Amino acid sequence: MRKLMFSVLAICLSSFAFSQTFMQGVGINVVLQSSGGYSSDPVGAIIYSPRINIMEAENTSFSIGIPMSFGFSGSYNSANYSDNSLGVMFDAPLMFNYNYGAGSTKEAEDKFGFYGGVGFGYHMNQYTATDESGYDYSAKMSGFGPVGNIGLRLGVGHKTHNLELRFSYMKTMDQSKSNIVGIGVLFNF
Repeated sequence: MRKLMFSVLAICLSSFAFSQTFMQGVGINVVLQSSGGYSSDPVGAIIYSPRINIMEAENTSFSIGIPMSFGFSGSYNSANYSDNSLGVMFDAPLMFNYNYGAGSTKEAEDKFGFYGGVGFGYHMNQYTATDESGYDYSAKMSGFGPVGNIGLRLGVGHKTHNLELRFSYMKTMDQSKSNIVGIGVLFNF
């Protein structure tokens, strides 16, 4: 019975201490991947960034989000199918961020803000690269690893609408030990 009463009390108190505001944004992201002396071409991607603010103050918050990127890499040649190297890129990190100023909460009316955080993510990419001898090859990389991100937000329009410039870095823990860098611009609504 004590455990039940303690659980109910904890849930009631946490509802006052923690907010649960949903926020989201969409934009474009450029993802660069390099590993073991090899580098691949940049991949243009669409990014969708949902997040939930778990703790809020007037113009600060702590949030959990998944800024997912989806894009296509390589090239497509309809005249010569053997030259095709079209692949899919998917990036999905789970991020814990501290947000300040513009875009930190739905009530924040600041015109400037920033955020930063850490997390753990998944990255998958089929890419074409060139080795030291000049040979082009296609490879697929898929791995998990730690992620860090930082960004700036500029308030535009009504209340929570803002433009976000984001930078992220991920180091995969798979055999390739790839470095994944993302640079993106989002509109948050």
